[in-house]
Amino acid sequence: MKRALPFKFSLAPDRALRRDEPPYALWGGIAGFIFYWLAFAVPILQFGANALFFLLYTWPFFLALLPVCVLVGVVFSVLLGGKLWLTVLVTGLSVFCLFWLVFTFLSGW
Repeated sequence: MKRALPFKFSLAPDRALRRDEPPYALWGGIAGFIFYWLAFAVPILQFGANALFFLLYTWPFFLALLPVCVLVGVVFSVLLGGKLWLTVLVTGLSVFCLFWLVFTFLSGW
């Protein structure tokens, strides 16, 4: 007589076999988004209305930095393995440097 094994049939995915990704990327994306807006405010606070008018004329360049900043936060968060404070520090420094680099290139300093 042959051995018969019971067959499990289910439309729902098996919870035990599913591997969820850790939520590192979410916190990195949030950090990148927040630091983008903080970096956007620094030239306005430092230079006043002149920087505001400058940013109004060159807004596509700074708008293009938004997804870059979020991706930088996600990448650092995943690479650092979820170390939140180190991720926030490195993301903040990177976003401010990117923003200042674009600002200085466009202003011609």
